[in-house]
Amino acid sequence: MKPLIRVAAGDTRVMLAQLRQAVLFDGAALAVLPVPGDTEPARDDLMAGLVPHDVALVVETSGSTDAPKRVMLSAAALRASAGATEQFFGDQHGQWLLALPATYIAGAQVLVRSILAGTEPVVLPQGHFDPRAFAAASARLDRGGARFTSLVPVQLARLVDAAADDAAVAEALRSFDRILLGGQAAPTGLVERAAELGAVVHRTYGSSETAGGCVYDGIPLPSVGVRIVDGLVELSGPMLASGYLDDPERTAAAFTTDADGTRWYRTGDLGGLGPDRRLRISGRADDVIISGGVKVALGEVERAIRGVPGFAEAVVVAVDDHEWGQRPAVAVAGAAASATLAELAAATDASGLSPAARPVRLLRLDAMPQLASGKPDRRRIAGLLAESRA
Repeated sequence: MKPLIRVAAGDTRVMLAQLRQAVLFDGAALAVLPVPGDTEPARDDLMAGLVPHDVALVVETSGSTDAPKRVMLSAAALRASAGATEQFFGDQHGQWLLALPATYIAGAQVLVRSILAGTEPVVLPQGHFDPRAFAAASARLDRGGARFTSLVPVQLARLVDAAADDAAVAEALRSFDRILLGGQAAPTGLVERAAELGAVVHRTYGSSETAGGCVYDGIPLPSVGVRIVDGLVELSGPMLASGYLDDPERTAAAFTTDADGTRWYRTGDLGGLGPDRRLRISGRADDVIISGGVKVALGEVERAIRGVPGFAEAVVVAVDDHEWGQRPAVAVAGAAASATLAELAAATDASGLSPAARPVRLLRLDAMPQLASGKPDRRRIAGLLAESRA
């Protein structure tokens, strides 16, 4: 066992130095990263306990649909993930702009890739994401080498919207050799709009349990295995987490090992492999509801709803129904979301979904509740929808 050291969430330079020791020199493991907004550890109380010797980083998940988990990642897993991304980039080294909190795996991996590439990342100030600040930070990257960044959909959407009126933002988007987009599904048309501006965007799929994205544009990265078991996506590869800190039951439920020694992570996502062998995610297994005896994947409903003008960032959750059991409900923010429930129902019909998938409630919000990661806070949204019926 070795010590696990906590580091303040906003102290990126300290985190970078500590992570460098953990990844390259088998130093003490970097702290269980506190979710931004949580109480920071006291400066005189940074020791957080002990972890297995091979663990380099413990990441606390955001808990968007479940209780948070503390994911243990070895130095080898972090290096394998960064190396696979480098191979996808054609072994192209470059400098990264950190636009995400380093307390999440996508942000932490920007630091790991920078460490292994021997480059210094440019760090965007944390807080409200400002496209102009992003453009200013991108201007500080080395113009002589490759330039990379990692974003979540809400950030890319704000950049694309701002680029329509701000040449500096448009130029910043075009200046990156690669932009990785992950964290959640991108709204319909967003990546295409970014491409029209000259941005090179790759949709990524993965999680803290896979040390970040491990499937890019539907294709597994080198050394990554994908299989579908009973409709659920499972992933394998050297970047898999060691398990969950102090939680052997969850570890056993999420990770399994085949007779040939291959270790797999059960993602909990519904998906399939198309004729082109690309992975397509249709939703979360725990987001499938039974409505009037019919299975409804809320992810598929959400995808249909987000194709309606003004609803690109709408969220679909389940609400209880005394007759049907559960029905889909929609929450949306923004003045442009003027469609009616009937129009939303027509959108689900047009997508080939069953009548049970038609939403029965629509809640308009001033702002969408979000987790610190930028993901919608689905538990809070479900609560607001339940309250709206009361």
